[in-house]
Amino acid sequence: MARWVITLAMLLPLGGCSVEPWVQPYERANLADPIMSFNRDPLSGKYVLHVYQGREAGRGAEGGGGGGCGCN
Repeated sequence: MARWVITLAMLLPLGGCSVEPWVQPYERANLADPIMSFNRDPLSGKYVLHVYQGREAGRGAEGGGGGGCGCN
């Protein structure tokens, strides 16, 4: 009995792996809606980020493109 429970417990997570995407192509317009963004006011978000960078002395630490090779 314990063997079946262990086998079932190991196989159950595999049911979450499926081939088809969770978001269908016709549903992606809903995710691109501005109300879904993390920041409602982009101008004030940039200002807050600027203040944060000044306080933390971490300009560019929030992530950005490019490496150190000068390719960009």
